[in-house]
Amino acid sequence: MQELKTETDLARFLRNAAERLHNEDPELYAILDNEYRRQSNVLTMVASSSIADPSALACEAMPTMNVTAEGYPGARFHAGCRHIDEIETLAIERAKKAFGARFANVQVMSATSANEVVMFSTLEPGQKLLGMELDSGGHLTHGSKASISGQVFDAVGYGLDENERIDMNAVRELAHEHKPGLIVCGTTAYSREIDWKPFRDIADEVGAYLLADITHIAGLVAAGIHPSPIDHAHFTTTCTHKQLYGGRGGLIMIGKDWDRPTPDGKLTLSKMIQKKVFPFFQGAPNQSAVAAKARGLAYVASPEFKAVAQKIVDLSRALAKAFMDKGYRVITGGTDNHIVVVDVFSKGITGVNAEKALEDCGIVVNKNRIPGDQKPPSTTSGIRLGTNGLAIRDMRPEDMTECVDLIHRVLTTLVQKGDKEYALEPDVQRSVQSAVEAICRRRPISTYPAPQD
Repeated sequence: MQELKTETDLARFLRNAAERLHNEDPELYAILDNEYRRQSNVLTMVASSSIADPSALACEAMPTMNVTAEGYPGARFHAGCRHIDEIETLAIERAKKAFGARFANVQVMSATSANEVVMFSTLEPGQKLLGMELDSGGHLTHGSKASISGQVFDAVGYGLDENERIDMNAVRELAHEHKPGLIVCGTTAYSREIDWKPFRDIADEVGAYLLADITHIAGLVAAGIHPSPIDHAHFTTTCTHKQLYGGRGGLIMIGKDWDRPTPDGKLTLSKMIQKKVFPFFQGAPNQSAVAAKARGLAYVASPEFKAVAQKIVDLSRALAKAFMDKGYRVITGGTDNHIVVVDVFSKGITGVNAEKALEDCGIVVNKNRIPGDQKPPSTTSGIRLGTNGLAIRDMRPEDMTECVDLIHRVLTTLVQKGDKEYALEPDVQRSVQSAVEAICRRRPISTYPAPQD
């Protein structure tokens, strides 16, 4: 990598910022330093995040944060936005290129916000919404009663068939029965490839809009490893931090339907989304986050990213196999993406106890409900794992056997004292934690400097 020959104004700004934080707020600096060390020395095996590239993180700390920039490039409500416009335009063009979209809004602050923007653009309160049930792998924003999506709209849920695949017959039957205004496809805990075309066919049959939430598979879609919904769905949403290795934020994209008129003929779908993001839902965007999105999307366009995306899937399949070889029930019997959902209650352990015990040992997963789960969301019968954070460590498929051996040791030695209470032998915790730290030294985060002792 080419080094800076002369320190630039921006480089001095960043160095001065770190020095000021260290000297003027050592308490906060120490906490942040400890978090860096923690991330460097644990196996991040959660599906809901990745390890952002440092250059994207640096964008979050830029003086762009000081600019109020309500509106869009070329049409701001404030002065001083010349370079802000350049950044946002760059992010838009990179998003469109990465996903083959005709339109992209990069201001939306999260995938949750993106989904809500689409819902409030296409539905009136009380109208029907058809989305995937939470226990089957859907997201809170797909119609759960815990979310605004399930409280403002009349949400109906579809689930899985006897093979634990999306039940497309049920989707069609429910769509024709309830006539939803919006159908949501896409998941948060479903490990198989999604066929987008049947969803669009069903949406067209009942006169519904189709929203594809690709938050968990955006990197695989951009890399061409998972089919793209861009020209099947009317709207495609994602976040930029789970699998794009960028800053935290959301995107709303539209493919061939970008200039389709709304039912009243007053707007196009893309203009409708623009107006719903600003001024309906949001005010001034976080332009530092937009810069981080632009940087992350540049990484997505690189040959290196495609190799990482393929490694995500290779590691995930090896991880699922290693669990099954140990006698665990893996939901759907395997995986096509980065997600592996494991039934741990069949081994007499709740998901929350498994999550906490593994975290004690330096392995980060999350509790997760499984199809037909009898446990509440705060307890669960399963755990969800992902390989985004492992791929950026340049781990190999054979490493997954060692990871599962360590997980299995923890789960088979912890003593469950209640649904949310457990005991773990200190010797087991120390030995597993030591083994995890050894793996982390052997397979360090490829983009992060190793912490110094």
